[in-house]
Parts: sequence; C-alpha cells; structure tokens
Amino acid sequence: MEPTPRTQIKRLPERGVYERSTVNQIIDEALICHVGFVHDGQPFVIPTIHARVGDTLYLHGSPASRMLRSIRNQPICVTVTLLDGLVLARSHFHSSMNYRSVVIIGEAREVNDPEEKTAAFEGVVEQVASGQWDYARRPTDKELKATSIIALEISEASAKVRTGDPGDDEEDYELDIWAGVIPVTTQFGQPIDDSRLKPGLISPPHLNTYQRP
Repeated sequence: MEPTPRTQIKRLPERGVYERSTVNQIIDEALICHVGFVHDGQPFVIPTIHARVGDTLYLHGSPASRMLRSIRNQPICVTVTLLDGLVLARSHFHSSMNYRSVVIIGEAREVNDPEEKTAAFEGVVEQVASGQWDYARRPTDKELKATSIIALEISEASAKVRTGDPGDDEEDYELDIWAGVIPVTTQFGQPIDDSRLKPGLISPPHLNTYQRP
C-alpha cells in the first residue's frame, strides 16, 4: 500500500508501516475503532465496533445514529489503536508507550445491497466473537432493515508502530534509575451465564477459549 500525502507518517517516520498485512492485522485484533467526522461544522470522534471484510472496513449501528447518518457519502477518518506496553525511561522526556495504530482515510458509503449487508453483519459478529455467527440466530430481514451499514474502502491507510526499550540520552544510562517496559495485555475471563439462561445450557467451546486473533 503506497503512502499518500494524507497518510505519509511525518512525525517519527521510521515507525511508519504501509504493508497491507500489518494494517489488516491491527484492524482485526482491535475490538473498537474511532470514527472522525464533521457534522454541521462541529468535529466529532465516536468509538464504535468495526469489521474488516477483504479490503473493506464496515461500521454498523442504528439508522437513527447521528454518526452513521452524517457520514454517508462524506469523507471520514477511522483510527484503530492497540496498546502493548508502558515504556518507562530514565527521563520523563523519553518515556513513551509501545503501540500499534492504523489511520484510514476515505469516503464512506451506505451499504444497501442485501448480500453485502449480510456479509458485513456477519463480519461484525465474527469480529467480536469468532464462531458466533454460526452459533446464534441469524438476523431476520426486519432486523437487517433496522441496521445501518457503512463501508469504507481500505485504500488510503497507514500504520504506526513502536516496539522495544526506552531510547534514553546516552549520558542517562549511567543513572541509578530503573528503566524498561511494563507489558499491557487484555485478558478475557470465563463466560458468565445469562440470568435467564435455560437450565442445562453451557457456553460453547468458541467462547470458553475466547481470545483475540
């Protein structure tokens, strides 16, 4: 994926990554994204669920959503961020975080084709919990009509990644100050039964071993 003037990393360009495989991996691992748009002259940034199907990013929600209504056929910016570690240097100036992030820029379009809409709905379900689409009841036609799907082609995007140790000033390595990285991970517990679950039902294997890709 070639960088464009809008996606070229200018601040610390050595952290920029433009390989589609890296962009896709970050999108797929994240559970939420943030959508930036302008409505009536006011900028907004809204967190929401997303899903990638091929080279397309899908957002879904209620047709009454101000965000989804506002971004139809409008330019938007979607960001995804994964936090991997707290980087504590010998100086406050060089302390940082290890992270992986993606910025996608483009024009949003509303999805009206029933087949694409169903595929996008499946993508969102599977993004949250792989295996759930085949396990739970599929959406009805009425439910599909009551769901708004917005698509954004992943054609103008870039990733930015920081890994590794702190980068202290050379003279600071002699200081008697601990420096290093505190890893950040997301942990998922065992499923908790719904209070109205039918007796005898147990959570399925794909949820008992839940983890992100």
